Amino acid sequence: MELNCYLLDDQSRLEIRPAPSRRDWMDAAAQRAPYRCIPLVIANGFGWELLSPAGFTAIWNGGPGVDGVVVLEDPDTVAPARSHFGSGILTFHVPALFRTDPGTDLVVQGPINQPKDAIAPLTGIVESDWGPFGFTMNWKFTRAKTAIRFRKGEPFCHIFPVRRGALEAIEPKMQPISTSPGLAAEYAEWHASRQQFNADLKQPGSLAREQKWQKHYLRGVTPQGERAPDSHRVKSGLKPFVAVTPVDSASGE
Repeated sequence: MELNCYLLDDQSRLEIRPAPSRRDWMDAAAQRAPYRCIPLVIANGFGWELLSPAGFTAIWNGGPGVDGVVVLEDPDTVAPARSHFGSGILTFHVPALFRTDPGTDLVVQGPINQPKDAIAPLTGIVESDWGPFGFTMNWKFTRAKTAIRFRKGEPFCHIFPVRRGALEAIEPKMQPISTSPGLAAEYAEWHASRQQFNADLKQPGSLAREQKWQKHYLRGVTPQGERAPDSHRVKSGLKPFVAVTPVDSASGE
């Protein structure tokens, strides 16, 4: 699968990076405990981030009009965002056109697991395989009269491709776990061990205190000792975008 990013002009400067697995708030947590949640860590790096080329501050006065959001640019810079739609929405211009393989959409959203006070990112699904259409990244203020700061180099958008119709093809089903006796027994064993482990965490000198957390998911093994599929992962490693040298059509190269 390919994901192509076409800069709109030679002056465009767009910094894109594989989303990192680390987060400042996770680093600051006691014993960096959030990193024990492998699904959280995998989600952090599930796609690519677009970084703000300049720092700026934005404020919403609470009104519905386009003039309700004011963008204050840092000295000698041009802010990549402005008020365009009204309704307390801050709009980022993306100076690029993305193209995906046929039948593949592009999920466009805010940075994953990176909350920002008083403003929230909006999510869109773009059919990026057929039209010459760009897109914007939009954030909606959740609180008026609060200065929102975007730093230079801060991610403002997170993208990843998804096959069109993949979700629609899923046949969701709901049933009692008792209809799968083997799974029910495995879950009951895990649930009991989890309760016991949490109880032991309160006991000084216990093995649970020494282990700090149960590591079945991290190690890719069930409480019964069965190994997870080879596709089990504890981190993601996406490739960065690479610059492609333009072909000189005049020289035939």
